[in-house]
Amino acid sequence: MNSSRPVTIKDIARRFRCSPSTVSRALNDHPAINEDTRKNIQEYAKEVGYQRNEVSLSLLNKKTASLGVVVPTISNYYETAVIEGLHTVLQPMGYTLNICVTNESYLLEKESLSKLLSNRTEGIFLSVSQETYDAGYYEHLESVIQRKTPLIFIDREYEDFETSRATVDDYHGAFAAVEHLISIGYKQIAHLKGPNGLTVSEQRFKGYINCLKKYNMPIREDLIINTNFNVESAILPTKRLLELASPPDAIFGVNDQVAIGAMRVAKDKGLRIPQDIGLVGFDNSPISAYTFPSLTTVHRPGRKIGMEASRLFLNQLNGSGDFAPESIVLPSELVIRESSLRI
Repeated sequence: MNSSRPVTIKDIARRFRCSPSTVSRALNDHPAINEDTRKNIQEYAKEVGYQRNEVSLSLLNKKTASLGVVVPTISNYYETAVIEGLHTVLQPMGYTLNICVTNESYLLEKESLSKLLSNRTEGIFLSVSQETYDAGYYEHLESVIQRKTPLIFIDREYEDFETSRATVDDYHGAFAAVEHLISIGYKQIAHLKGPNGLTVSEQRFKGYINCLKKYNMPIREDLIINTNFNVESAILPTKRLLELASPPDAIFGVNDQVAIGAMRVAKDKGLRIPQDIGLVGFDNSPISAYTFPSLTTVHRPGRKIGMEASRLFLNQLNGSGDFAPESIVLPSELVIRESSLRI
């Protein structure tokens, strides 16, 4: 037998001088096949390294047990925690997760969804890319719905789209972060804002603004600067803030990475944290507890988001009749550490 290619049912059939259907039944322990024959065929199949063709089987039973997870990045703790939550629930049920990373690209997101659909993926978990928000193109999402493939938004969502979603209460998390800074005595609070249009950015920005309004604090346009979600994107904006004639005495970063970038710039300028400037991030990434000083942040339950999104998928899969989208919003929680505790 040619060892350079996989062993097939036909190869085994030739060896035993029987039909391929007989081999298939024997491998599946079908009672119609003599017990000794079953045992001999199964032992031989194991000996020569026969493996079932799962793709062919999935074509027969119309199920692939394959799910798509489309996210902007896997370099951040939060996204990996979400994926871990999905895996915890779905892997024991026999599902395989296909992870696609868009790097915030609309075209990559569109291509990923197209490939997942052509591979007959049973469900897709999507965190919408920045460029998709910017461009406002959502036809590729419509194609998923038209195929009747369950589409679950995780973390980032498109608000006007009728599908289930599992997200975190970013608004109240941001409100609590700014309220904490005000309670400590900080008065000129800057915000390193995430990309415009993204739900997470806008909800955190809204929490920041509304908290300042509630406490009659000044809202200064020069203290609000856009960043992305990585450390590097905070460097120049923070330098600009600290060079103002009236610089901020606290900075609320859209996430921990941005706050850590701001921390580096403040230290390089010789500022003491939290005495001269307070810092708060968002996400409660593992590194936030080990910066110096440790970073006050807002905890987002990424793993639980993944688990809840799994439940939404299973509900839709097992539901009967008309599908009604479900929305789950999990609470966020302020984690107070050294970077904001001015004495």
